Order: sequence, then structure tokens, then C-alpha cells
Amino acid sequence: MTELVVTAATDGGEVLADAARVGNKFARQEVLRRAGFRVPEFFCLPAAAFDEALDALRPSLPAEPVDGADRAEVESWCAAAREALGGARLPVALAERIRKEFAAVAGPDGLVAVRACVVPANAGAGASAGADDASGGAAPEADAAEAIGEDSAVDPFAGMSDSFLYVDEDGVEDAVLRCWASAFNPQAVRYRTLRGLDPLRARVAVGIQRMVLGSRSFVAFTRDPRDGAVLRVVAAAYGIGEGVVQEKADIDHFFHDPATDEVTARTVRKQWSMGLPEGAAAGSPVLLPVAADLADVPVLDDDQVRAVAELAARVEELFGVPQDIEGALTEDGVVHLLQARPLVTAPPTATATATATTGTGAATGTGPATAAAAPEEPGSAQVYWGNHNITESFPGVSGALTFSQSREFYRRSFTDLYRRMGVPESWVRDNAHRLARMVGYLEGQVYYRLDDWHALHGQMPMFELVRRGWEQAMGITGPARGERRWAAPAVALALPRLAWRSALHPWQVKSFLRWWDRQMAEAETVGDSPEELIAFYRRLWERAGERWGVTLVNAFIALVVLGAGSILLRRWTGEGPQVLVGLMGGGRENRSLEAVRAAMGLAELVGAVPELRAAVLDDASDPEQLWRQIVEGHHGAAVGDAARGYVARYGDRALHDLKLEEPTPRQRPWTVLALIRPLVRQGATVAASRADEQAAARKARERLREVLPNPARRAVLLGVTSLARDLARIREDTRFCRTQLFGLSRDVMWRLGAELARTGVLDDALDVADLTVEEVIGAFDGTGTVTDLRALVALRRTQRERWAKNPQRPALLGTPAGLPLARALPRASAVGTAAAVDDGLLRGIGSSGGVVRGRAKVVLDPSTDPDLAAGRILVARETDPGWLFLMMSATGMVVERGTLLSHTAITGRLLGVPTVVAVPGATTEIPDGAWIEIDGAAGTVRLLPPSEQPEEPEEPGESDGTTPTDGTTPTDGTTPTDGTTPTDGTATTEKGDRT
Repeated sequence: MTELVVTAATDGGEVLADAARVGNKFARQEVLRRAGFRVPEFFCLPAAAFDEALDALRPSLPAEPVDGADRAEVESWCAAAREALGGARLPVALAERIRKEFAAVAGPDGLVAVRACVVPANAGAGASAGADDASGGAAPEADAAEAIGEDSAVDPFAGMSDSFLYVDEDGVEDAVLRCWASAFNPQAVRYRTLRGLDPLRARVAVGIQRMVLGSRSFVAFTRDPRDGAVLRVVAAAYGIGEGVVQEKADIDHFFHDPATDEVTARTVRKQWSMGLPEGAAAGSPVLLPVAADLADVPVLDDDQVRAVAELAARVEELFGVPQDIEGALTEDGVVHLLQARPLVTAPPTATATATATTGTGAATGTGPATAAAAPEEPGSAQVYWGNHNITESFPGVSGALTFSQSREFYRRSFTDLYRRMGVPESWVRDNAHRLARMVGYLEGQVYYRLDDWHALHGQMPMFELVRRGWEQAMGITGPARGERRWAAPAVALALPRLAWRSALHPWQVKSFLRWWDRQMAEAETVGDSPEELIAFYRRLWERAGERWGVTLVNAFIALVVLGAGSILLRRWTGEGPQVLVGLMGGGRENRSLEAVRAAMGLAELVGAVPELRAAVLDDASDPEQLWRQIVEGHHGAAVGDAARGYVARYGDRALHDLKLEEPTPRQRPWTVLALIRPLVRQGATVAASRADEQAAARKARERLREVLPNPARRAVLLGVTSLARDLARIREDTRFCRTQLFGLSRDVMWRLGAELARTGVLDDALDVADLTVEEVIGAFDGTGTVTDLRALVALRRTQRERWAKNPQRPALLGTPAGLPLARALPRASAVGTAAAVDDGLLRGIGSSGGVVRGRAKVVLDPSTDPDLAAGRILVARETDPGWLFLMMSATGMVVERGTLLSHTAITGRLLGVPTVVAVPGATTEIPDGAWIEIDGAAGTVRLLPPSEQPEEPEEPGESDGTTPTDGTTPTDGTTPTDGTTPTDGTATTEKGDRT
């Protein structure tokens, strides 16, 4: 007869040590008990008891689904089984036996913890959890796919089954039944399905253990869960262990170095612990306030940390692999060992879900770190926010319409990225809350929420290859940096997927661009009714959400390629990345550059008609009237066709073109005249632009030949840079598509706004700027929750105007965790350091070669007239594609943000303009009008002392702000240090005009 209740006393511990009968969790506890560890007394109901209980209920259950049944049928049966088990009664004999053993381990008035543990299905007996089998897994003869149980070495199944604490004798029967029912918890069913395991074959053992009333509890790892280093990490809190495991209590972190026996700590102010409600005899644990005199006292002293670390090390020695243990200290200071499990060494498909969302399992250096990993900053938890590169798309204060659209864009595009990079669908679904808040709205400014950004990206092992580069691109530094989550073996295992993804990438990009061009064509056929506009908008964004991840995959691959190229260049030549930068010039035009050269072509045509040229350059001209004359052919059919064609193809490209409250040439076509005015004045030509680009590329190849004479290695580097150039072109192509995506959305929202204004719901069509997308659509389709949209618009407009007057917030900041943002934001603090100025020298990343001297033009508002930047060195916080015309007027660029692949860097290379990006504090350290020298190869910006500054021109207003230091003919603002021809091959005659 099968024994349905087993104890160490009744069977000598043979069944209790058998993971195939009682599960890994309890078998391992029995091994620890035998080895002399202080494990609280317990007994078990093996999986056989679950089998009998379920078999007794089968006649009342629906017919069990056959092999191959669909998911809905399986989940329906599991739900019925769960309900039946939870509502059943234990056989009288079994209930009496449980009460007897309860009294033996806890006493008649004692309390127990009742825990479930998934048991490997169909595993034979004899799967000992002894030292020779550290996993405590199933028997070797068991089917490999099913030899996976809770707390196994290959899959923790963390959080899949239920546990109940502070259970008294009267509540133990119900707790057992609920543990059995948890075999069919919805999340467990979905998890097993995802893992390729049959949910119908789930089996659960139940352990009933004396409840240790700990005053302090801990989780300890024998390896640093962040990077696998040999460092013992202890997370501890007042109260019971659920506070640590579920992260509900305030947790101190301790680090013990076994080599030196040194203990370091990162402590927080403790406000909350978990325990039994005051005055209650039994029941579920709740949050309890920590006594005021303990709030600032470390949970453990150094000696106690060493004792816990030594305990964890002894457990590791017993089982032979790194361990994650849980324990508690009672009031008398005695340490009790409650659980032990191996660190997960190779996370299966869904392990990330278990560890990241429950915090109950620890991960090794080859898997994601658990929630108990140390906080970034000692003293208090922080939420880090960054807008280092997102602000180039959403500068300044954005309206509610823009933010709601940007939030949807990032949610959809990153969801698609993770799907493409192999992150399990279930994990993405479980972390939908993180995706929904990946960008935040901080008093009108759009920021990335970096803890979610790290948590989401950290589920991709390949992310370790580009993490530092991507963090640099986003300006993430100091304590806001993420911890390493995957060790080298896990990254290596992921490389084949990345290689396959890279091989498919060119085809997928071509497919994406063809699809996008079809969407633009479809947009031309959409009618004017709100119903048609809304239907088109919904279709467009649903389709985009299934495809936009390819643009982020491109960024991923590009960072890998650039990193590889930089390593090879440094190893083979000792040169910095400036050589690599030059080699990325040339190649096929991208869509962003096509827009620039289309503007140049239009400017050439305008300049060829003297009367029209004069009108365009005349500030007194009425731009609307002049544009109407142009498109109506008053100045020639060629000019009219080019003007209409430019707006049709490139009309969504403008300053702030992702901000839906801002117009573009699509809505205000006459604004094109302001964009081309500096090009007309300079006499810029498409042919000269292409020639400059090709000349810069030739010069870079010649430089490579000098520093790397080995032809084979040179061929390798040229191949790598060719690939990087293609990826940079794809980046600009897809960014232009993004501009058009937001342009189509702007057009729909403005047209709906016009209808709301026509019908008297709003005062003006552009009032939609202060409504969310769903509020605008909801006004038509019946899903809106506010009827007085005027009042809502007025409130938000007042708020937005107030925010616009606030000082610019830091690009990287931290706010206290756990507070509403309105309370946390006033306590925000900047993260990172200001610009380092040493003898007038600022440093950044050189991204387009050449040396140029000239006056700085500090531009904080990109709506600045491009003429004001003519012949000057543009200095800005960030740029976006809409800055192209300002850039084309400038002789050099210095930008606080960016990378080798940022828009500024790419544009600088394409235009042949010396450029330095990622210069912290440039707009504050460089005064407007100051004389500076930038080296686009070395990545330096030098504030010129008075002795090196040219004399002021005799007739103010006639100079371009640049004067050569060698007394030669004025150039375009450059003074090459070697006296040679300026880097872009141009010269100026007055006011910096290019000829």
C-alpha cells in the first residue's frame, strides 16, 4: 500500500530523500537534515497522495483532452480540476494522520508552513537528492522532457505552485487542498505548455513544516547573482523571508568576500517587514512597521553575515554546485535553514519569467539576476530616468498627444524587438507593465525609465555584447548603469541566433521598406470621414507593431559590428575610432540624405531664376504667397514640379517632426522656403555635396592604407566598415519611415481635431495637442470617458505652458522609488558628472574628421533661422533629422549627446562637416559667439584664448565669424592646422556663403 504521509521517523527518510516522490524542494531538505543542518521538522504528502485525490475526482471532471487537443480545451480541463481539488475534502483517515503529524512537528497550538512542490512526472523511485545529485532531480530513466521539477537545477518553476504560512491545525486541511489545486494554476499551465511539458501530467507533493517565527530573514547566494563572481551575497530584512523573496520588506544587502573575509554593506532605512498580524494566532502574513529604533540599524551585523555566508558555503560543499539558500534568525540569534536550491546555470526558455517576476529563484552568472540583487545606490532605492537620446526626437516639453503616441510607439516597437530576438512570448506578456511605462512623462518631458529598460533588454543574452555601447548611446552612466546579467557561456550560446538574425536582416529590411512604401501609397486613398480615418490609423499601428522591431534589430547589429571594427582597428593599428569614422562615408544615399539633396536640387532651381532667388532671400516676402506662385508655375514648370514633389515625398521631415503638435511642410508647405533659403544663399549644389562626400571617403581609405599596410587585414576592416556603413544607411532609412509614421498620425489627428472644432466640441483643431490619442478617437467611437474636452484641454494647456517655463532637467536623473511621481520629481537629483574642461579643452566622440575654427552658435531652439548658423560652429544639446538645414549652414558641429551611429554623427560625415558628439555640458561650457576649434577626428573642442582669436572685422555684420590665423584668404570657417585646403573643399567670399 502506498504511504500517503511520510516522515523521517516512519520510513527512515528513504521516501523523504526521493525527489521523484516528494519533489526536489523537500528531498533536498531531508538531505540537509541528515547532514546535520538546522532544518525545521517537517513531513510530506508525496505525489502519490495527489494522484489518489485527483483520481477520485476524475469521474466528476470533463473528459480528459486527448493528445493534440487545442490550448483552450486543455486550459478548460485544468481549470475544472483546480476547482474540484480546491473544493474537495480529505479522506477521514488521511486528515487524521495529518493532524497527528502536525502535533508531532508543531505541537497542538503550533503553526506550520504548508508548501507545494511540483514533482517530475512519471519519474521512477530512487532519484535521490543527495550530494551525488545536486539537483535533486528525477530518476535517470524518466523521460527527459518530464524530468523537470520545481527547484531543479535546470528549471526552478519559481512561483508556479502555492505556499501558505502561519497555518494552524484547523487550517492545514484546506492548505493541503489548495496546494494540490495549484498544480493547475493558470500560470503553471501556461508555463508547462510553453516549456513543452504536458499540463495534464502535473503532480504536486506537499510539505508541512514547523513555522520558524523569525525576527530576521535572509536569502543568500554563494556567487554574485549579477556576474557569477566568487562573492557571497546576502539580502536580509526584518520579519519572515517572504518579505525578502517578494521584495515587500525593506532589504539590506551584504557582501562577503571569502578570500579576505571582508564584509561590506548597502543598507536602507527600514520601514516595513512581513509577519503575522499583531494579536492574530494564525493567518496570512502582512506588512508590519519596523520599530523606529531599528529603522537605521543593519538587519545583520558583520559576524552574522559571516555566519550566514559560511552556512551557504557549507551547503554548496554538500551539493557540489553554487547554491541559493533561504533562512531565518529567531530572537535568540539561532540561524535556521529553510530552503536550498542550485543556482540556475543555463536558463531554459521561460526561466527569465520565473526569476525576474517572482524573485524566488536565484540566477547565476549565466542567467538573469534575481530581484534580490543589490540596489544601485546605497541608502535609498532610486528610479533612474534618461532622455539623452530620446530628447533628439522629443525635445523640450511635449503635449499629451505626442506623449501618448510616443508611448505607444515604444511599447509596440520594443515588443516586436524582443519577439524577434527570441525572448519568450510569455515573459513579454508578463512584463507588459514594463513595456507600457518604458517611457515616462516628467512634467512634459519624455524620458526612458531605465530600470524597466535594463530589465527588458536584460532578457536577451546577446545584449551583453552591446550593453556598454547602447548605454553610452543613451547617456547612461554611474549608478544608473545596469549590472551584467549573463555570463560568457550564455552569451556564446546565443551567438548562433544572432548570426542567423544578421544573415536574414538585409532581406527583412528590404521587406520592411517595401511594406512601408505600400502604407504610404494606401494613405493617399483614405477618405475624409472620421470613421475612415480612425480605421486607417488603427490598421497602420497594428501593422507597424508587427514589423517595427526590425529597425531596433538593426541598431543591435550595428553596435556589434562597430564594436568589432573598433577592436580590430585598435589591435592592428593602435589607432582610435576616428579612422573607422572616416571609412563609413560614401555609399548609397539613404532616405534622409535624399531629402537633403532634394532640397538642394530645389534650391539650385530657385537660384537659377534671378527674380525668384531675390524673393526667397528677401525677408519681407510673404512666404505663403510666394509658395503659391511657385507651385502654380509662375516661375517655371520645373521649379513648380520640384516644389510639389518635395512636399509630396519629404513633407513630413521638419524640426520636431515627431511632435504631433508641431506642423511640418505637409501642413505648412510654404515653410520649405525657410529651409532652402541658406542653401540658395550658399549656392549649394547636389554635385558638390556628392563630390565632398566621396573626397572624404577617399581620404579615409588613404589614411587606412598608411596605418595598416597589411592588405589582408585592411580588406577585413574595409569589409567591416562597409557593413557598418550599410547599417548606418538602414538606420537613416528607417528613421525617415518613422518620421512618416508620425506624419500620417499627425495628419489623422489634425483632421479629427478639425471635425471636433467644426462641431463645437473643441475651440480649435489644434486643441488636440493637449488630448491623448485615445481621447481624440474616443470622442468619435464612444470610448471616451470625458465629455467636456474643452475643460480638459484648458487644464493641460495651462500645465504645459507652466512646464515650458521650468529650467531644463538633467538628461540623467534619479527619483526616490515608491512615491507618486508628483512627489518624487521635486526630490530628483542629477546623475553623472559635468563637462571636464582642462586648459580650455572639452572631449567627446569624434564622428566626422577635420579641424575647424570659428565662432560658436549655441542653438537651444531648433526653430532658429538657419541663416544665423551660416559660417558658424553649431553647438547644441541634441539634434534630430529636422536639424539638417541648420547643419548644412554650419561649418562644424558640437553636440552634447550622440554616438558614432547617432543622426548628428552620420549627417556630419555625409556633409563633410567636422563633428564631435557626446560632449557633456557643451551648451553651458561654450558661450554663444565664443571662438572655438574642433577636431572631428580626435573628438576635442578647444576654447581659443584671446591670443589665438582673430581680430574683429572692421565692418560688423560683413564677416562670417571666421578668420584664418595664417593671413590667407578667408575660408569657410576652417583654419586647418597644417595650412592645407579646408576639409570640405569649399571657400567663402562673404558671410560664409559657399561657392
